[in-house]
Amino acid sequence: MRADCDTDHYLVVAKFRDRLAVSKEAVQKFDGERFNLRMLNEMEVRKQYQTEIKNRSAALENASDDNDINRDWESIKENIKTSATESLGLYKLKQHKPWFDNECLGFLGQRKQAILQWGQDPSQSNVDNLNTVRHEAR
Repeated sequence: MRADCDTDHYLVVAKFRDRLAVSKEAVQKFDGERFNLRMLNEMEVRKQYQTEIKNRSAALENASDDNDINRDWESIKENIKTSATESLGLYKLKQHKPWFDNECLGFLGQRKQAILQWGQDPSQSNVDNLNTVRHEAR
């Protein structure tokens, strides 16, 4: 079947696939606490963490007489978090410098100026100046 409308246009049929792009920053973002687990490689810190967990769990066993499992779970979780914070410490994420800074902005300004000069006067000296500015920006 054709579309005949006395025109020079042709009907086009296309198939395409689209996928959602998920930002890596959104995937890696974590709002909770991160503990410095590398500290567990040191024997003294590991033993300190183990004793704190044992002491806190022993205190939990003595205090836990009710049958509310949610309250028990919250207290276990808080004991583990507190013990980890005290003995291991929190993990500090690296702060990356932004790659586009004032130096990059300066190079862009120089290149723009060189392109404008070359556009107004395409002499060999302006071409050489433009190439020099481009090589400096690398």
